[in-house]
Amino acid sequence: MLLTIREASEWATDYINKDVTPSNIAYLIQYGRIKKIQQNGTTLVHKADLIEYYESILNKRRIDWKKRLGDDLNWSLSFEHVKEAETTKHVHRLHPYKGKFIPQLVEYFLDDHTDNFKKEAYFGKGEIILDPFCGSGTALIQANELGIHAIGVDISTFNAMMTNVKVDKHDLVNLYTEIGNITRSLNHYVYKSGVNEFDAKLIKELNKFNDIYFPPHEFKRQVRLGNIDQKEYGNQKEKDFLITYQNIVNLYNIDLNIQAGSDKFIDKWYLPSIRSEIFYALDLIEKVENTDTKKILKIILSRTARTCRATTHADLATLKFPVTTTYYCSKHGKVCKPLFSIINWWKHYSKDTVKRLAEFDKLRTNTHQLCLIGDSRTIDIFNELAKENKVFSELAKSKKIRGIFSSPPYVGLIDYHEQHAYAYDLFNFERKDELEIGPLSKGQGKEARDSYIQGISDVLINCKKFLADNYDILLVANDKFNIYPIIAEKSGMIINNRYKRPVLNRTEKDKGAYSETIFHLKGKV
Repeated sequence: MLLTIREASEWATDYINKDVTPSNIAYLIQYGRIKKIQQNGTTLVHKADLIEYYESILNKRRIDWKKRLGDDLNWSLSFEHVKEAETTKHVHRLHPYKGKFIPQLVEYFLDDHTDNFKKEAYFGKGEIILDPFCGSGTALIQANELGIHAIGVDISTFNAMMTNVKVDKHDLVNLYTEIGNITRSLNHYVYKSGVNEFDAKLIKELNKFNDIYFPPHEFKRQVRLGNIDQKEYGNQKEKDFLITYQNIVNLYNIDLNIQAGSDKFIDKWYLPSIRSEIFYALDLIEKVENTDTKKILKIILSRTARTCRATTHADLATLKFPVTTTYYCSKHGKVCKPLFSIINWWKHYSKDTVKRLAEFDKLRTNTHQLCLIGDSRTIDIFNELAKENKVFSELAKSKKIRGIFSSPPYVGLIDYHEQHAYAYDLFNFERKDELEIGPLSKGQGKEARDSYIQGISDVLINCKKFLADNYDILLVANDKFNIYPIIAEKSGMIINNRYKRPVLNRTEKDKGAYSETIFHLKGKV
C-alpha cells in the first residue's frame, strides 16, 4: 500500500503512539531509511517499508533495554501501543499531576484476568481496595470502571478534592450553567481591562516577525542542516523583537510587575493582568451555591492557573524564573510571548472538563469511591469514612478491605504540595509539606532513605488493621536503592512476587532505559 508523506506521518503517529511529522518522514526518505516512490510528481512511500523500519527501531529498543535492565523485564506491561488518548482518557486528564501511573497498568492488576505473567487474580467485582497514596485518584477511577469499591487516603487537601471531583457523580446541567455565567462575566471583565486589545496587537506583530525570521519548516530545516546556530540566532532575534514588544506595552500601559520578593507563589509567578483575572474568577466561583459544582469550578480554575504561569513553554513543568517579555522558544522554533489573560484557557478547560465528566458517566459503575484527607501512617480509615459516607463505612467494616494497589512516592523525587502551590494559595488550603514521605526537598541520602523506609512501613502497618486476613498488596515503585525488601520486613510482610515493567513515556527529559517494579506483598504466615 502506497502512502503520501502526510498519510505516512498520520499512519506512523497512530502506529507508534508518538507524534510523527511529515518532516520526520521526509528525513527517513532523505537518509535512505525508507524507499522513495515517485508517481505523477508525488512522493510516496510503501506502508510495508514503514512497518519494517519502525519495528526494527522498537525491537532494537526492547533488546537494548533488556540488556540494561534484565531479562525479567516484561515488555507487554510497557503498553507501548496504547495511544495517549487512552492513557489520558476521560477524567484522568482533568488536571495535571506529576508522578501518576497510567490507567492501563492499574486495570491490568485490578481486573480478574490471568495470563502467563499474572497467574492469579488479586481482586474481584464488589470487593474493596485501598490506595493510601491516592494522589490524583487513578486507582479509584479504574476501580469504579471495574465495579470495585475503593478508598483513597492522601495528606494533600488539593489531591483529595481533585480525586473526589473525578469519581463523584455531578449535576452537569448546573455545572454548564455556572460555567456560562462565570465566562460571560469574565469576558466582560477582560474586555474592560483592555488586555485583549493589547494581546491581539502583540500577536499580530509577533506573527509578522516570525513569518519573516522563523518561516515554518524552512527554519528548522536550516537548523538541522547546520546552516543556522539555533541558540545564537534565536537569542539575537529575541533581542530584535523586544523593541517592538516594549513599544506595545507602553502604548497600552501594561503592568509587568512580578512580585519576586513575595512568599506567595501566586505573586511570584503571575503577571498582574493574570492575577487580577484569576482572583476575579475565584470571587465568582465562591458565590456559587452548589458546593459540588463549586469544587469542579475550582479544579478548572486551578488547571487554568497552572497553564498561565509566567514561564517559557519549555519550562512549564520545571519552573526556572518568571518571564515577563517575549522570548525565543526552542520548543516551537520562534519567538513566543507570556500569557496576559486566562480567558481562552478558562474556556478551553471548562469545555474539556464537562466533556470528560460526561464521558466517565457513561462508564461508571454503581460502586463507592472516596478519597479521605489524612496521614496514612495514623488515620483510622473506618471512623473517617463514617464521617463522609455511612453506607460505605458499614460496607467496609463488614467486608473489610481486600487489599492495596498504590504507587508510593519515590525517594527524593517530587515535592507533592509544591507542584500545586498556586492552588494552595488560591483556595487557602492548609499545606502539610512536613508530613510528606520522601519529598524532593529531603534529597536521596542515607537519612532521607531511612526516613522513607520508616514512613512507608508505618503506612503499611497502620493499613493492615483494616485489611482482610488474606490480603494482597501491590506497590508500584522504582526501587533503585533496594529498600522495599527492608520495608516488607519492617511491616511484617514478605515479597511474594515482583513484576518488572519498562516505563517508556516519562515526562522527564531523560529518555534512557528505565523500569519500575510492582511488588506483591503478603502477610507472613
